[in-house]
Amino acid sequence: MYKYRIFAPMGRIIAIDYGRKRTGIAVTDTLQMIANGLATVPSGEVVKFLSDYVAKEPVDLFVVGEPKQMNNEPSENMRYVEAFVKHLKRTLPDIPVAYYDERFTSVMAHQAMLDGGLKKKKRQEKGLVDEISAVIILQAYLESKKYQL
Repeated sequence: MYKYRIFAPMGRIIAIDYGRKRTGIAVTDTLQMIANGLATVPSGEVVKFLSDYVAKEPVDLFVVGEPKQMNNEPSENMRYVEAFVKHLKRTLPDIPVAYYDERFTSVMAHQAMLDGGLKKKKRQEKGLVDEISAVIILQAYLESKKYQL
């Protein structure tokens, strides 16, 4: 006898690659299986953007890139990320926030753009790098959860 697992739609998971100027945002499908780029937003507008998104789509979790140095210590950008997360939690208190190590995501994003055959001019768009970095954070987060059953 075969057993089928039925997938019920859930809320989405949003990954955030927070930067001082721009923030890359990625989102899962409703089954929380696939990460897609959503947008790059000026950092001062991220919480409003997310509030507007949450008003239209159910969201189960925010995953925020945690900036670390090679020795596993927080990088200097961590204070800005913590301030952003504090503001996000105040604004959207019903949605939990998780941190996920973001080391090497920018390097991986550049490599993905090279491998994807993007022209040099397109690869120089910093906003695209931020969005792809958010996708990488989200995909890595999803992969890490697969093995924690």
